[in-house]
Amino acid sequence: MSQPPTSTADQPQQTTGLLKSSLVVGMMTMLSRVLGLLRDVVIAHFVGATAAADAFFVAFKIPNFMRRLFAEGAFSQAFVPVLSEYREQRDFNAIQLLVNKVAGALGGSLLIVTGLAVVGAPVITAIFAPGFYLSDDPLRYQLTSDMIRITFPYLFLISLTGFCGAVLNSYGRFAVPAFTPVLLNIALITAAIVIAPYFDEPAFALAWGVMAAGILQLTFQLPFMHGLRLTPKPAWDWQDEGVRRILALMGPAIFGVSVSQINLLLDTVLASFLPAGSVSWLYYSDRLVELPLGVFAIAISTVILPSLSRQQATSSPDAFRATLDWAIRMVLLIAIPAAVALMMLAEPILMTLFQYGKLTVRDVTMASLSLQAYSLGLMAFMLIKVLAPGYFSRQDTKTPVKIGIIAMAANMVMNIAFVVPLHHYWQLGHIGLALATSLSAVLNAGLLYRGLRQQQVYAPMAGMTAALLRLSLAAAVMAMVLWQLTPEPSLWVDWLWWQRALNIVYLCVAGAVSYFVALGVFGARPSHFRADARTIG
Repeated sequence: MSQPPTSTADQPQQTTGLLKSSLVVGMMTMLSRVLGLLRDVVIAHFVGATAAADAFFVAFKIPNFMRRLFAEGAFSQAFVPVLSEYREQRDFNAIQLLVNKVAGALGGSLLIVTGLAVVGAPVITAIFAPGFYLSDDPLRYQLTSDMIRITFPYLFLISLTGFCGAVLNSYGRFAVPAFTPVLLNIALITAAIVIAPYFDEPAFALAWGVMAAGILQLTFQLPFMHGLRLTPKPAWDWQDEGVRRILALMGPAIFGVSVSQINLLLDTVLASFLPAGSVSWLYYSDRLVELPLGVFAIAISTVILPSLSRQQATSSPDAFRATLDWAIRMVLLIAIPAAVALMMLAEPILMTLFQYGKLTVRDVTMASLSLQAYSLGLMAFMLIKVLAPGYFSRQDTKTPVKIGIIAMAANMVMNIAFVVPLHHYWQLGHIGLALATSLSAVLNAGLLYRGLRQQQVYAPMAGMTAALLRLSLAAAVMAMVLWQLTPEPSLWVDWLWWQRALNIVYLCVAGAVSYFVALGVFGARPSHFRADARTIG
């Protein structure tokens, strides 16, 4: 039985619930990202940007890439709308059967894939890091193959974790899935500090830490699934109607929602042909872009998908439009100043976080250049996360796929244009890879937005243009403040870690205060970024 329409009296409470859920997910994700930065500080100290570091980052990126697809992307985008429909229109027994059969199909398939990958690790390395395979120095290729055998089972474990998280999110249990990545960071920090000294090559300790994290994350979520009386009892049934619908949606969704991540993976493939350290430079810069992306955009995307799916199932177009509009405004509120701050403070932030132990000043300089290139696309990266649910909640996967193909083709053309040394003075190297990824993300976000407008699913609500102007002016004020207050780069090299940290905190606080004060001066009010209580449900 479907639920009755939400009454007007209930809607302010639901609006508050949506915001609170976003804040909860954001706080948990913030904890995860902060620990993730601490993890990368530890990794930078112990392995730096060496050949072994490049090998680990490739071996880790493959299952971590799949984590983003399953835990934060394609699987939930396909599964949550179908599960929401089952909740609205069917009884609990049907829901339980769906969970069991999806767990069986997903788990069984991934178990086979994982086994094949472990056996064929050298082939996986040659595919994802062909530069290592073709290099005159075989060390990175051999190290990567050995580490993939250790890290690839994480794909099986984290995919089932993502499945459990999607169920919990659908039932409004957002905090548990958002907290789960913390366990990965704890495992890797422990591996680097405690276990690495017992290995001849410290990077292997990190690989074992990845596998341990997968076991911890899946085990952590199972009690909460039991609390919903939905502990998976895997059943192999590919003919089930719900399973087939999810698989049909999931195939295109893997491509449509994850184009940015696929482009980042392609960057790694091409970076394997570049000088040693290029993979690590891209990794460290990408990690900083992931902070605002994960804390805000993915948090908001996670919360709005169940709401959009319910609104679509109950035929509530006004509520659907209002939810999407609120998500876009919230992303813009953070994305614009975050992009400006990362552009201006790239080198000081990287030096403060990572320039210790084996990571050199040159490594920081090279990573800061790719971070600045990534920051140009930060707003687009974040908008993609909230625009894509506008399609997937309506079970439309074809449109994002078409857009994704266009964006990926553009990325590859720009990669060749920016990276291949067509002229002695024209070779951007790893910076070109980051720049191409950013520009393709801008194209992707623009086409997603245009598609929603053309389908008359979304149109900006009153005040969007004025809000965008205020945000841009406030970010300009913040940029001027940071430009005046930021010390010369040469000073950062000589400072101790605590001096660097104090200066970064000071700059971040000054930037945030100037931004929000300027917003107020230019007329922005909290109500401009609040969901419409009359329509959202």
